Amino acid sequence: MRIGVLTGGGDCPGLNAVIRAVVRKGVQEYGHGFIGFRDGWRGPLEGDTVRLDIPAVRGILPRGGTILGSSRTHPLRHDNAVRRIKANLAKHDVEALITIGGEDTLGVAARLSDDYGVPCVGVPKTIDNDLSATDYTFGFDTAVGIATEAIDRLHTTAESHMRVLVVEVMGRHTGWIALHSGLAGGANVILIPEQRFDIDQVCAWVTSRFRASYAPIVVVAEGAVPRDGSMVLKDGSQDPFGHVRLSGIGEWLAREIERRTGKEARTTVLGHVQRGGTPSAFDRWLATRFGLHAVDAVHERDFGTMVSLRGTDIVRVPMAEATAKLKTVDVKLYEEAGVFFG
Repeated sequence: MRIGVLTGGGDCPGLNAVIRAVVRKGVQEYGHGFIGFRDGWRGPLEGDTVRLDIPAVRGILPRGGTILGSSRTHPLRHDNAVRRIKANLAKHDVEALITIGGEDTLGVAARLSDDYGVPCVGVPKTIDNDLSATDYTFGFDTAVGIATEAIDRLHTTAESHMRVLVVEVMGRHTGWIALHSGLAGGANVILIPEQRFDIDQVCAWVTSRFRASYAPIVVVAEGAVPRDGSMVLKDGSQDPFGHVRLSGIGEWLAREIERRTGKEARTTVLGHVQRGGTPSAFDRWLATRFGLHAVDAVHERDFGTMVSLRGTDIVRVPMAEATAKLKTVDVKLYEEAGVFFG
């Protein structure tokens, strides 16, 4: 069998580990051949390919990003998309696709597989850890580690100048990165999209910390929203999947805290730093196992499924089910962190 591989959506540490595992096991154990599609769904849509064999994947395990390139291309918004994708798969003798991505990339794969008969197997990837049906996605552990290290470093400068430091981390709809890194880094306030926040309460927590001669750290997910909805985004444009490009919550929060408390406040936006660099040991382990099991699913022609981590086991779940809803932070987990606020 000849198998196509693509990586879609935002890049993250661990993508190359999946590609390496897919090719190594597929070639060595099953005798399959592979071809890579460039830049997510743009590759099969336009027939843009790259050689993918064992020499091509040597040495890529510790590398961040993806050797195949990625994009947020939404193929089904293009004219004759399904026909073009099927024609390009046939042109390159591709019998199945392994699609590595998050909610959007795998959502397209689920539709192509279930509605149009394009044989796809999914691998869950997102630093936000927001895909349901899997306990963890690779990339998340690395992102949390990077954010935690940044918070650790910011504590010392906050204390030196006795100012509030607001740390904005990624998390459009879910606050998993903010919650994990904020708790691990000793943040004094953590704000997540699942729980609209009261700016007066935030300022009260900040003031309380200063009374104890302690400079507070506020960690906020990019998708967090104040309860009164008063924040205005700097950029209201949308990506091809209809997501508003978020920016500005950290800066808005710092201005409001400074205005309301009289305490100097500064913002650090970690942004794409969280996506880059070498993957953690856990993410290499998880990504590798996902790749090995994805090849098994293709070999057994179990299409329309996604590999998933349940406890320490890798299982398969229907892709459509896995992308139907986001995995959000449970209020009980957030309340645990609240012990350390203020």
